[in-house]
Amino acid sequence: MASNATIFKASIQIADIDRNYYHDHALTLARHPSETDERMMVRLLAFVRHADDALVFGRGIGGEDEPDLWQKDLTGNIELWIDVGQPDEKDLRRACGRAKQVYVYTYGSRGADVWWTKNQDKLKRLTNLNVVNVPPQASDALSKLAQRSMRLQCTLQEGQIDLSDDDHTVLIDVVELQQATASRR
Repeated sequence: MASNATIFKASIQIADIDRNYYHDHALTLARHPSETDERMMVRLLAFVRHADDALVFGRGIGGEDEPDLWQKDLTGNIELWIDVGQPDEKDLRRACGRAKQVYVYTYGSRGADVWWTKNQDKLKRLTNLNVVNVPPQASDALSKLAQRSMRLQCTLQEGQIDLSDDDHTVLIDVVELQQATASRR
């Protein structure tokens, strides 16, 4: 974990009806000093959408050549690579060459739209790349759930995500900007 990182603990119950996945996870998230609550919670959302016992958080913002989340198989091959934000197209090409499936979670308003407009033609050539946008109102509402110690419940059904704590519920409909047409073998 990064030095001077703020540590967040999340106990999360996941009921993913779409994937028939029902598990509880105890997670530790290190928020880099330059990272916002919004970005950290989008990382948590990405975990929820792809939850698996083998899915782990990378070193994050300070980690060179490492995603925000990843999942490896038993041989060390990268099954899933997940980045949050607006990664460089060159870095995404490299990730697509290393991993079977790559996901990018963009968020926020203007910055995400500008990034997608600028890069979408180049990114469409990456057949194992998925690009997902978390709408601004959803990412903003997610950031309000951030606490140093979180107890969250999440239900995923028909593509909609319902994430809540004891006091608030956030309904999220992510926007699939690009879906992979193949997975790298």
